[in-house]
Amino acid sequence: MSENLPGDGIAPPHHYVYEERRPLPGDGRYQDFVAPARTAVISIDMHEGHLSESPECPCPAPRGRQIVSGIDAFHRGARAAGIPVIHVRSELRASGVDDVGGVPSAWRTTFPEWVGEIPNAAEHALAGSRWTAFATEVDPRDEIVTGKKRLSAFYPTDLDFLLRQLGVTAVALNGIMADCCVLNTAFDASNLGYRVIVARDLVRGTDEALERAALSMMSLHLALVMDAGDLLAAWAAADRAG
Repeated sequence: MSENLPGDGIAPPHHYVYEERRPLPGDGRYQDFVAPARTAVISIDMHEGHLSESPECPCPAPRGRQIVSGIDAFHRGARAAGIPVIHVRSELRASGVDDVGGVPSAWRTTFPEWVGEIPNAAEHALAGSRWTAFATEVDPRDEIVTGKKRLSAFYPTDLDFLLRQLGVTAVALNGIMADCCVLNTAFDASNLGYRVIVARDLVRGTDEALERAALSMMSLHLALVMDAGDLLAAWAAADRAG
C-alpha cells in the first residue's frame, strides 16, 4: 500500500491518470467519488477457483495471490472507517447448465489461445465446490454477493440492488482480474450511475502490461485510480472536512 496513510501529515492523497501520479485535486471535482458515507468496497473473485496453488485450480490467476494480504489490510481500514465491504464471487449451478452445460462463456474459447489448455476448467466456480471458498478474510459485518456468472460483478447478481439498499453512490474496487472482471465491473458500475474508484495496488491482471492498460483506460474514462493508502487518506480527509 501507499505510504500516505490517514493523518500522516506528509503529503496529500494522489491518484493516477494514464500511469502519471498526480496530487488529488483540491477543487472538489472528485467530491462525489471520495464520499465515505456513501461508499462501499467491492472485492472481486478473490476465491480459490482463481487463487489456489493446486494443479487442479480450474481458472488460475496466480498473480492475484500477491494482493491477498494487502486486500485484507485495506478491508480492515475500510471497516474501521465505517465503509461496508462486499465480497463478490463467481458461482455456477452445480449442474453446469450456467456455462459448459449450456452456452459456454466466451473466455473458455478465447483465453486458452494465449495461456494454453486449462486443466479442470469445467469445474470453475461450481456451487458447493472448494473453488468458491474465499482466500481473503470475510468479517461477519461484510456482505457476500454470489452468482456472478460472466465477467461483470453486476451480472446476473443482485449487487446493484444491495448497493442501492445501502444508499451507496460510489464503489471502490479491488481484486482480479484487472483487464477482465474488474474492468467490466467498473464500466457497468459507471453506466449504472455509480462513481468508481479502483485500488491500483490491489488489483492484478493477466499480466503487468494488460493490468497497466486496464488501469489507464479506467483512469481516462470513468474511474479515480488510487493506491489503497491514498484512498484511506482521502476518506479520512473527507470525514474531517465533514
